[in-house]
Amino acid sequence: MRTIFATLKMLAFALTTLALIPMQLLVLQFTKGPVAYILPHYWGKAVCRIFNITVLVRKKPEKNHQCIFISNHLSYLDIPAISSIITASFVAKKDVASWPVFGFLSKLQQTAYISRDRADATKGKQTLETMLAERKSLIIFPEGTSTDGRDVRPFKSSLFSIALNNSADNLYIQPFTIKMETVDKRPIKTQQDRDIYAWHIDMDTPLAEHLWAFASSQGATISLTFHDAFPAKTHPDRKILAKHCHNTVSNGLQNKDINSKGE
Repeated sequence: MRTIFATLKMLAFALTTLALIPMQLLVLQFTKGPVAYILPHYWGKAVCRIFNITVLVRKKPEKNHQCIFISNHLSYLDIPAISSIITASFVAKKDVASWPVFGFLSKLQQTAYISRDRADATKGKQTLETMLAERKSLIIFPEGTSTDGRDVRPFKSSLFSIALNNSADNLYIQPFTIKMETVDKRPIKTQQDRDIYAWHIDMDTPLAEHLWAFASSQGATISLTFHDAFPAKTHPDRKILAKHCHNTVSNGLQNKDINSKGE
């Protein structure tokens, strides 16, 4: 029975995606502004519904200012989950562009790619600076990889320099925490439970195989806990800023109540 439901989910996912691709390509021919985020937003909602991903939102994402959202990262499934709540461009590793299906879709969401290669890194930084100059909000995963959600890896401070070098006075930063609450309609108790949703650095499962396994499950419930947003210039040092955001996101994973405006 699960195989039948998984097949139907994959078919619905394919049909929904194929229907939206030509429309999004057409939109991008005319604008890459706010209108270009509408279809990816509804695609994210549709994908969550298809795969039974319930997204609990605690507190509110920043909507009154241009913002850089900072978060931990568990899975490629974070993308539709976050897209269903936030309208912004993701910042991802360069190799994401070559992922099957999701790589192409990331381009349609105006994802910015960064690389560890020095030459590519300079180009990537310029891309991010251009996007900020165009008043786009960004979503960054500073761990540099995905984890199984038990804890948060140290944040790479280099990614925070774009916020401090930006001259805009109204650029804000908002950390938020992604946490798995349940998987397959049950509490998370084992590593196997975590691996149903998480697709992380310690796994060798191909993406397509993992997606099929997730489709064969009864889905997952994740929470997005948005912490207080603050002006980017509150912290003049990128390492201090990275550490502060890391502490905030980590404490959110442990359900600790902290104020993101100061330490």
